[in-house]
Order: sequence, then structure tokens, then C-alpha cells
Amino acid sequence: MALSDAQIEDGLARLQDWRREGAEPVIRRTVRLPGFTDAVALVDDIAQVAEQVDHHPDIDIRYNKVHLALSTHSEGALTDKDIALAARIDELVPHHQG
Repeated sequence: MALSDAQIEDGLARLQDWRREGAEPVIRRTVRLPGFTDAVALVDDIAQVAEQVDHHPDIDIRYNKVHLALSTHSEGALTDKDIALAARIDELVPHHQG
């Protein structure tokens, strides 16, 4: 079920560096890592978690930066799935930042 603006803001307050831009139903985070292989390793770990929960982020790797976007496309909105996966990603990031 789609989250209200207040629910989205509450969810973002519990996350690290995720942001919402405008009214688009997506939250974004960019992670800077020591190098390319670190970025790929993080993406691999995110892929494992995403498969476990059957919810998949949009991911763009630019050398040592990983750009992430979450949205529940089937709902055309942000849902609890997005906030929950963002929190799981937040748990993974420190293990890759060196």
C-alpha cells in the first residue's frame, strides 16, 4: 500500500542519507566507496538481499559511487517495501566503506 507523505518523511528520518526529490515516488541514496571493486561488492550484497525480499532497487555504478533508487513500481508509489529495503542497504554499507 502506498505511503503517505508523512509516513515517507518518518521513514526517511530513520534512514541514512536517503532523500526524496520532488513528488516523484522514489527515494535515492549515493554511496561513495574506496574503489570500483568495493562498489561492485556492495552491489553484489544488495542483490542478495533484494532477491531474499523480492524487491529490487535501480542501481547505477560510477567507478567508486553507487547510486541507488527505490520505488514500488507495481504500486506507482513508495511503500513499506522501499523503506525496509533501504534500511537493509544501510546495514550493508559500513561493511564496504573500509
